[in-house]
Amino acid sequence: MTQQEFSETISLHAPSLRSHALNFTKNSEDANDLMQETLLKATRFASKFEGGTNMKGWLFVIMKNTFINNYKKNQKTRDTTVQEDEITSANLHYSATSNDSVGSFAMQDINVALAQLPQKYAVPFIRYFEGYKYHEIADEMKIPLGTVKTYIHEARILLKKNLKPCQ
Repeated sequence: MTQQEFSETISLHAPSLRSHALNFTKNSEDANDLMQETLLKATRFASKFEGGTNMKGWLFVIMKNTFINNYKKNQKTRDTTVQEDEITSANLHYSATSNDSVGSFAMQDINVALAQLPQKYAVPFIRYFEGYKYHEIADEMKIPLGTVKTYIHEARILLKKNLKPCQ
């Protein structure tokens, strides 16, 4: 199946995907985002689709996994957000913000450290940081899954060496 035929085929399932996305998100804009991300991932991994497989089911699995992964990311963010009532003088030490210039210096240091990483470590690390799964990175880079994990681990070690905490 050509990429064009594949795109046309998955677009036929768009109405049912939209309905399914609304069931997950209960919000029209979020449903559109989820549907778009699902179609994007399906297009990106079209080569992984096996002919004769239920395409609608395959798309629904991609959508479900995408929704779950996004939910987990959002849950972590919500867990770290502190409400005003929880900010007491005892907790202020942990919730105090710092000067924006300190953040920009830290970001510069991070970018320099990332630039110093060997390319074979930097690419998988950045992809992982962007939210890609190990197997997605392995497929994209056409390397074994274990190698991806090793490269990300090595990148972390090198970044720890290059990034020292400010005192």
